[in-house]
Amino acid sequence: SLAVLGVLDSVAPHRIDTTHFAGVTLIQVRTPRPSSWVRLVKAVGDRVAAAALLAAVAPFMMLMMLVVRLDSKGPAIFKQQRVGLKGELFTMYKMRTMHTNAEEIKAQLATQDEGNGVLFKIRHDPRITRVGRLLRKTSLDELPQLFNVLKGEMSLVGPRPALPVEVAQYNFKERRRLAVRPGLTGLWQVSGRSDLDWDTSVDLDLRYADNYRLTDDLVIGLRTVDAVVRSKGAY
Repeated sequence: SLAVLGVLDSVAPHRIDTTHFAGVTLIQVRTPRPSSWVRLVKAVGDRVAAAALLAAVAPFMMLMMLVVRLDSKGPAIFKQQRVGLKGELFTMYKMRTMHTNAEEIKAQLATQDEGNGVLFKIRHDPRITRVGRLLRKTSLDELPQLFNVLKGEMSLVGPRPALPVEVAQYNFKERRRLAVRPGLTGLWQVSGRSDLDWDTSVDLDLRYADNYRLTDDLVIGLRTVDAVVRSKGAY
């Protein structure tokens, strides 16, 4: 057998076919955009699953909100503008894990940035509350995003929802992340999260955006459970 590495290395095998024309064998690459049927099943499945998960974790979320409020001053739910499908802005929900003056003191911590060049991250961020550190380590702070999924602003699986200031720096390649709805989890999250450099994070998100299938969503969902248990790259 013969394996050839070439310009199609970022194209998933299910998008590649062979055909014949004038006695010559050609490689045919299918469009990265899934069929209307696949997109419909994904959208409906997202909402049904989000509704079921919300019903199951609602009592636990109420308890978490109470603990967040008791641990530090401020609202239990943190709201932030993010960029979704085709550049549409939406309000993303998370459990508040930082003190309410986090944005005010961010500039003072600029020299301690351990992020990947675009995302601001500090492994021992002093802005994070005691409860917030646990919520981030276990990814429980992401649970309120199930409401975003229910509203159709996010998907269960997709690229990380970006901030407007990040999108403003995107080049043409990076803007392809906006071709699909951002996800509660995704290839980036199950492959290292904050431990990854920016280029690797983008490549993973684009690999998903260009090649995703419903079976891929199921696999990423299962890998998410393992990633949450190990808490690798979560801080």
